Amino acid sequence: MDPLLLVGIFVILFAVFTVLKAVRIVPQARARNVERLGRYHRTLKPGLNFVIPYIDRVYPVIDLREQVVSFRPQPVITEDNLVVEIDTVLYFQVTDPRAAAYEIANYIQAVEQLTVTTLRNVVGSMDLEKTLTSRDTINSQLRGVLDEATGKWGIRVNRVEIKAIDPPKTIKDAMEKQMRAERDKRAAILTAEGQRQSQILTAEGDKQSRILRAEGSRAAAILEAEGQSRAIDQVFQAVHRNDPDPKLLAYQYLQVLPQLAQGEGNTFWVIPSEVTSALTGVSKAFTEALPRSAATREETAPESSAAEEDAARAAEAAAEAVADAQEADPKGPRQLTPGVQEPSPFPDLDRKPTEAER
Repeated sequence: MDPLLLVGIFVILFAVFTVLKAVRIVPQARARNVERLGRYHRTLKPGLNFVIPYIDRVYPVIDLREQVVSFRPQPVITEDNLVVEIDTVLYFQVTDPRAAAYEIANYIQAVEQLTVTTLRNVVGSMDLEKTLTSRDTINSQLRGVLDEATGKWGIRVNRVEIKAIDPPKTIKDAMEKQMRAERDKRAAILTAEGQRQSQILTAEGDKQSRILRAEGSRAAAILEAEGQSRAIDQVFQAVHRNDPDPKLLAYQYLQVLPQLAQGEGNTFWVIPSEVTSALTGVSKAFTEALPRSAATREETAPESSAAEEDAARAAEAAAEAVADAQEADPKGPRQLTPGVQEPSPFPDLDRKPTEAER
């Protein structure tokens, strides 16, 4: 092969390679630092950029987007001398590619170590219970310290999150027992509150029901008393309005006598001495001429004969009543003489004491 041809091909390849090295394309949200003869020259922006080959040195791409770095769990001692492992997550963003490349050798490692030391300082002033319940406080303190320290590195710390806080296993068991005891206590309190409320409601219901029953009984008694009062008043007014005489009352007395002998326990029945006088009054009432009232004087003669027939029927009814009363006595009828007192069944009680006994 011709040497001139080889030289030409070599020159062409060198020229193409040189052109390729002179052109740099930077993606969006990326940046690349350029050194010229070993000194920082400029930072390539996103898009098409040109550099001088073999004179300018282009460094790797620096990501300008927000990045997330999860650090491995770090042991931290709390104020009450308990070792807990804290797992953190860091959200940061490179704001100055030049400072991130020349102010710190490895900003990721630097941020991790700074996070660990700051975390130990913050958590060391808290006990375990406060550490578990103060994540927001720890996050804000970490973010403040890291943002202040990483500002000169061209890094902005946007957020620091504590992903996990793992106490020792013995502490976990104690915490579980404590939480179980708290739940049992809450359940017992709720059960007692429910029972107390139930008893209160039951007592209130009983109270209301008793009050309502008492009011109903009172209203019923009042109405019944008013009804009886009205009935008695009407009967009393009717009796006084008709002006009954003793003869009518004697006739009613004779009608009640058979009812006294109808009881099942009446094995011994005494006919009162007033029966004779009652019969005498009734017989006189039906045999003698009755005085006429104002209403009777207005009646005609046929009406008087009808009254005499009624009087005869009343006398027959009185005689039948006396016969029924005598039949109800199991020892047979007794002959009672008017004016003679019946011997008392208890002579010792009726006997008057003598002078010697006094």
